Amino acid sequence: MDNTLRYRTRFRVRFNETDPLGIVWHGHYITYFEDGREAFGEAMGISYRHIREHGYLAPVVKCACEYKLPLHHGEWAAIETVFINNAAAKMVFRYTIFNTAQQVVATGETTQVFTDVNSELILTNPPFFADWKIKNGLL
Repeated sequence: MDNTLRYRTRFRVRFNETDPLGIVWHGHYITYFEDGREAFGEAMGISYRHIREHGYLAPVVKCACEYKLPLHHGEWAAIETVFINNAAAKMVFRYTIFNTAQQVVATGETTQVFTDVNSELILTNPPFFADWKIKNGLL
């Protein structure tokens, strides 16, 4: 049984995201990862809003991106966001961005840790996160 949690959402490249070469500036891919993560969170019940409502924050502490093909203004693309389950008190997401031909444009990964509202690191899984994992067959 595959318990992998994934969510795919589409987006359109805006003019202000392109550089003088007419392609998406490399830094915007990190924003696309954020968009994918937010869409995943809303769909799966683990959004930033949910995390905050439970008294926690989840800052990104690591981010990586590999660029494969360019995207251009006006193109439609899709981002698939996959939750990587692990035992630690952190959330790891992997991303794949596809163009309309379903070619891989970019891949990446982010890691987020949990802190309290005073930015103190939480070393054990918060109860709401453990409950979310149980609900989704991850524990």
